[in-house]
Order: sequence, then C-alpha cells, then structure tokens
Amino acid sequence: MVLLKVLLLLLQIIHTEFHENVIKCPIREPIYSPYKYHNTGHIMIGETTSQMLLFFDQLSFNTYPTPDLESAMIITKNYQHVLAFIFAVTEINENPNILPNVSLGCYFSEGFFNQKKIYQNAMEFFSTQNTFVPNYKCDIETSLISVIAGQGSEYSHRLADILDLYKLPQFSYGDFAPTLKGQSHFPYSYRMAPNEIHQYDGILQLLLHFRWMWVGLMTMADNIGELFLKNLVPILFRNGICSAFTEKIATFNFFHEFFDAQQKWKETFLTLMQSKANTVIVHGEAPTMICLRGLLRQGEHDFEKAFGKVWVMTTLLDFIAVAMHRDWDVHIFQGALAFTTHSHEALGFQDFLQNLSPDLSKGDYFIQIFWEQVFGCSFPNSDFNRDSEETCTGKEKLERVPAPFFEMSMTGHSYSIYNAVYAVAHALDAWQSSRAKSKSRAKVESERLQYVDLKPWQLHHFLRNISFNNSAGESVHLNENGEFLMGFDITNVVSFPNKSFYRLKVGWMNPWIHSDKHFSIDEDVIVWNGIFNQVIPLSLCNDNCQPGYHKEKKEEEPFCCYNCVSCPKGKISDQTDMDYCTACQDGHYPNKDKKQCIPKAVTFLTYEEPLGMSLVIFIILSSFITTLVLGTFIKHHDTPIVKANNRDLTYTLLISLFFCPLCAFLFIGQPDKVMCLFRQIAFGIVFSVAVSCVLAKTITVVLAFMATKPGSNMRKWVGRKMTTSIVLCCSFIQAAICGIWLATSPPFPDVDMHSVPEEIELECNEGSVIMFYFVLGYMGFLAFVSFIVAFLARNLPDSFNEAKFITFSMLVFCSVWLSFVPTYLSTKGKYMVAVEIFSILTSTMGLQACIFFPKYYIIVLRPDLNKRNQLLRRKA
Repeated sequence: MVLLKVLLLLLQIIHTEFHENVIKCPIREPIYSPYKYHNTGHIMIGETTSQMLLFFDQLSFNTYPTPDLESAMIITKNYQHVLAFIFAVTEINENPNILPNVSLGCYFSEGFFNQKKIYQNAMEFFSTQNTFVPNYKCDIETSLISVIAGQGSEYSHRLADILDLYKLPQFSYGDFAPTLKGQSHFPYSYRMAPNEIHQYDGILQLLLHFRWMWVGLMTMADNIGELFLKNLVPILFRNGICSAFTEKIATFNFFHEFFDAQQKWKETFLTLMQSKANTVIVHGEAPTMICLRGLLRQGEHDFEKAFGKVWVMTTLLDFIAVAMHRDWDVHIFQGALAFTTHSHEALGFQDFLQNLSPDLSKGDYFIQIFWEQVFGCSFPNSDFNRDSEETCTGKEKLERVPAPFFEMSMTGHSYSIYNAVYAVAHALDAWQSSRAKSKSRAKVESERLQYVDLKPWQLHHFLRNISFNNSAGESVHLNENGEFLMGFDITNVVSFPNKSFYRLKVGWMNPWIHSDKHFSIDEDVIVWNGIFNQVIPLSLCNDNCQPGYHKEKKEEEPFCCYNCVSCPKGKISDQTDMDYCTACQDGHYPNKDKKQCIPKAVTFLTYEEPLGMSLVIFIILSSFITTLVLGTFIKHHDTPIVKANNRDLTYTLLISLFFCPLCAFLFIGQPDKVMCLFRQIAFGIVFSVAVSCVLAKTITVVLAFMATKPGSNMRKWVGRKMTTSIVLCCSFIQAAICGIWLATSPPFPDVDMHSVPEEIELECNEGSVIMFYFVLGYMGFLAFVSFIVAFLARNLPDSFNEAKFITFSMLVFCSVWLSFVPTYLSTKGKYMVAVEIFSILTSTMGLQACIFFPKYYIIVLRPDLNKRNQLLRRKA
C-alpha cells in the first residue's frame, strides 16, 4: 500500500512537471463498453458502483485469470444507482438557475464487487478517456471535480487511498465506518449515509423497544463482519441483550468453493432453525443477500420454521435478487425490519424510469444487459441471455418488475447519490459566485474555461456546511465533518404472492436531533409475519417473568436465560422481568399475587367488632356475678359461713374481683396516652390486691390452726392487723414496682406496621418490657406462695378451712397466667390484647368459682347447712 502511494505521488509530480508540454490527443471515436458510461460535459463527476458479481475458475497461474462473463450474476437492482446519477446530472443541466451556460458530465465505471478493481477505476478517473495512462490526460477541456463512490466501507476506504492524493472530493453513499480508519485519515471524503456507529444505537433502540433480549447475529465471514460483531456485541451486552448464536455466512470467490460454502450454509441453517431466538440481526452488503437466500434455500422443506423469524437488516443489506432467484419466494422475509438510509421521492424520477428504454439511452450499453436480466429476455447477438426464448422489444415496463429485481421508488442509496450530485452543483455555483465576474454574454466562453482551471481542492471550502433544498422538497445540509445530516428510515417489508414486496416506513432514527427523541417507531402499522397473528413477537431465552416474580440466574447459561421465582414474603414486583423484588413502603402490604402494594387497614380492638362485643359481655357478666356474690354475702353477713375466715378480708377480695374484669375496659378501643399509662398499672395493682387477700386468707387458716394448740403463742398473730398488714404490704410492693415503671419508661401509644402484614396496629407500647414482666412476675410470685401455703394446709382439721378451695383457685390462676406468656408472645395486634383480656377474665372467674361458689351454694340453695351445729356435725 505504501509503495503504491509513492508510485502515485511520482506519477502526479511527472504530470505536473510536464503539463505545459502536453500535446493535444488526436480525436478518437469513443469506444463504448458495457461496464462504463461516459457523457461529456464541461465539469465531470465520476461514479463507481457494482452491478455484476464475477467468479473465476480455480487459479492455476498458467494463464491470465479471466472471469466468465456469461455466468456473471447481475444485480439489476443496483442499476437504479446509475440511473439516479444520470437523472440528477440531466436535471441540473436543464435547470437554468444552477450552473447556467455550464454543463455537467458524468462518467461511470463498474466495480464488479471487487476491491482490487476499485484501484483500477480510481486510476481511470485520471486517465484520458479510453486510454489507461494514469496522470496523463489529453482531453483537458473537461475537468473531473468529484467522485461518487460505491457501497461498502472497504470500497470507500480503498478509493479514498487514491483520491485523497489529489484532494478530490469523494462522496460515499454506503457505510464509511470510522472504526476501520478515522475520518481524519480521509479529510476529503464525504459521507452521504450516517456513520455506522449510529446504526448500532438504532439497532439497540429497536431491540429495547420490542424487548427482544435473545437475538441471533448473522454476518459475512470477512473483516467487515468481524468489525460489526466486535462493536455491536459489547453494546448489546451492556444493555442486557444476549446473542443466542453468532453465525458467519460463508462466501465464495471461485467456482470450486461453492460446494464448500453450500455445506456451511446447511450447518448455519440448522443452527438458525434450532435456536429459540425469534429475532435475527443480519449485517452485510449487497452480495450477502444472495448468500442468505441460498442459505435459506437449503431448508426449503423447513420454510415454515424460517417464517417464524423477525429479520432485522442493516443499511447496506438490500433485498436483491439475481436471475436464478426469479422463481424464489420472498415471503420468508415478510415482516422484516430494515434500516435504510433516509430517502424521499425526487420529483420527476418516476417519469424518468417509466420512459426508460434501451432505444433511447445512447452511450449506455449496460442498459441492454440490465434489460435482458430484469425481464428475462434477450436482444439479438446477446452475450448474456443466449438461451432465452423471449426477445426483448424495448417497450417492457419497469413497474411490472418484482421489487427484488428493481424498485420504482427511489431507494436510500439512490437518494444519497442524487443529493451528492446536487451538493457538487451547489458548491460549484457558490465557487462561481465568489469569483464575482461579470455575467455578460461576451464572457460566457471564458467562464466555461474558468471551470476547466478549477482545481478539485478549491471545492472543499464550499462543500463544508453547504445547505440547499432539493427537488424532493427536503432541506439537505452537509456539516463541517463531511456528514450529511440525514438519519435512517426504519422500513417494514410487506411481501406479495407475485414474489415482490413493498417497503412500509414505520419509523426513523436521526442521531443529529438534539433531544432524547432521536428514535421513533410506530408499532401499530407494522405488518408482522402471519405466524405471529399481528401480535408483537417475543424473542427471549425463556418466557417473561410476570409481575409477582423475579429473575433468578441459571447456572452455566447466559444472563438472558433465567428462572422465574416468586417474590419473598413482604415484597412485590409490579413489572415483567424484574431483577429483584422490592419491599412495600410503610403503611402498605403486598396483595395476594405480590403484584402491587395495598394500603394497610388501621386496626385496634373495638367495641363494634364481634370479638370486642363478646369480651365486653363477659366483662359485664363477670362483674355482675361478683356483685351478686358480694350482695349475697353482705345480706347474710351474720351467718357462720360468711363469718368464717375473716369477713372483712372476704369483702376486700370480692371488691378487688369486681374491679379485675373492669380493668379490661382499658384494653378495648383506640389506644390513647391515658389508656396506655394506666391499663397495665391498674390490672397489676388490682390483681395484686386480690391475690394478697387470698394469701392473707391462707395464712389466717394456718395461724388459726396453730393457735388452737395448747400453750401456743400464735394467738397474738391472729386478727385483723395481721391480714391487713399482709394485704397492704403485698399491694404496696406492686404499687412501688408500677411507680418505678411509670417514672423510668412508661407505656405510650404506638403504631405497629410490621407485625401483621396487612394491618397497621394501633397499640400501647409497654415502654419497658422488663418492668411489664416484673409486674406479672410479682403477681405470679404471690399466687405461687398462696398455692404452696394452701396446699400444705389443705388437710388441717378445721370446720372453716378454705385451704382446699384456695388451692384449686391458685392452681387455676397460675395455669392461666403461665399459659398466657407464650400465647401473648405468639400473637400480634389486637389478638394480643384479646389474649390478655381473656386471661384477666378467666383468672377472675376461676377465683370466683373455686373460692365462692361452694359458699354461695350453701347460702342460697342449702341454708340449712349454714348453721354452726351443722358445720360442727360435718366435722364429726
């Protein structure tokens, strides 16, 4: 490459040095070639593109390698690129407002999809017509001012290697990937198509829009394909998209390689069909489609499976066909989405194509080859379609040709060529205006000669930041970096039974829009493949995780493959494919399906609910029974059974048992500060008084028995003072504990949002849990002492002995409160309050039943037994 550039520089120096001594060439008749087109003008614009795929036999190096032109594949669709070029030049020459009195000429050379041929074409631009002598031009009355390059970044780069030596403007209407060589390496090149790096972003936005996270990648097995994968795969990875497979479509340059390529196509087709990915991204250039259609043809019996793919095509990959595809269906590409260079129909282009005829196109010998290939006919003495049974009349209509062979609407590449020609014309016009010469008729000829002296490098100043309006009604702008500020069109392929298709524009992507909205697509107008029933296809490694579930990675699988796991308790996922579940904010809880958070209901134990009403009934009933017993005892206060075991102590016990159930009212209703302060305190003190009375009665029984023994000193301890002291002392200790509790860490109203998942519980926070259990522990201690003393005194020989009844009562009391602790700790919310109320009521009624029911039975139902002599007789 370096040696070639040095040689070209030497040739340029020789050309410059001897330019003054050039002898005018003799006038020659132009020799027309089917691979060239030349239309003379004062200013020449060159174009090189490829329409013919040539293949060679295996090289033996015994003879010069020559292609078999008869077996060449003609890409008839690319002929529109040449026609758009001719149409633009013709339109400018007929327009008196652009370059008046100066004509544009056009020169076209075939590239044969061969990168080496590009160098030859480049040197022909600097040679005399029909004479290949680089840097030696005899026809100095014309001046080559720019070149429009063919498709593909490799072709554009190779052509720029030559043209940049002459500072000749080059317009590339294909990709010009800066990742191969930076734009700074080619300062005289202009991009008609957006940079490929913008296409990566467009593909990403498209996949994210449809949530296609599991996609296949197909590209040609060449450097461009490697570069495409190298740049795109990391972008997809960073955005959570995995490649299900990466296949490189095999190519062939020689006939003997075709069978090897065909075998590789079968393997690629098998991988394609076995993959669960419904979206396949295909990257390549025009010949790629020929290989792709051949690849898909390998599974002609499995076409229905291939229909279940959404093909995403890049800009250079066009839907083309050659003669061998004439009977092949294009329905396999139904619903495909293609990125294309932005296009718009140029005014008059349709009429230009409809009036096209081989008889009217002088100097264009390729049109006959095109005509034969596109219509399947032949002209007399044809070198290409000798075996065709139909004869071309020249009156065939292009609008009847299926789109894979030729499109009547202007394609994106043709539109880029059209705009490139106009950009050169407007730059020339601006250069002429800058000369500020007189426009008199006498100087018309001198003005034309001025264009001959125009050097290509002088045009760059006017090409940068040029703006103009084309005949399509669009504003075209070329920025200072040599980029035309046009984005991509996203087109939907709609196929027809006649093996044709229609491009439906469904979106666009313009990286030069200075906003977040540089990508847009209308999914409602997309016509999908019939297998999807107009439902947006899915392309995932596995089904979406629905709301209520989250993703869990599968071992040894790509991150796009995962299991769906239900959200843990207390968390939700409200979108599909959530990476993790989120906890509800305070005051909310997950619904049954764990899809959304529901506001929690504020609850507390109320009088209106059945549980609260039942407890209130039992509270009233318990207090009523105690009142009834107390009234009965007061009424029969002089009877022996009431007098026994200290009548005043009995009354004190009954009064405390009356208040015990009433304490439960402090536990029902919405907790407030006063309620929380006093409910546990009142419960603890009242019950301590009751248990202290029981303890005093038990000790009285023991002391009374001991005092009856002769010579006993215990008589002085028997009496009201002793029982009163026991009750007051025991109650005071509990009151002291409660006082310390209130002084250090008193209870307060609180809100419990977490104990019950679906409710916000209004409760009383005990403040110090230790003090709460101190109160319960002290009360339990008194009950336990009473139980032990009563148990030991149960068999004492006394007619008025209550020890047995007290033993049973304390057994019930201790059992209730021992079972209360674990039950209390295992319940939450209002049910915790209900447990404590139930324990209060149960222990109260247990004391009433065990201690007072036998006495009440005698007083009310057996008054005959409530006599002293009867009690003494029972003792005997």
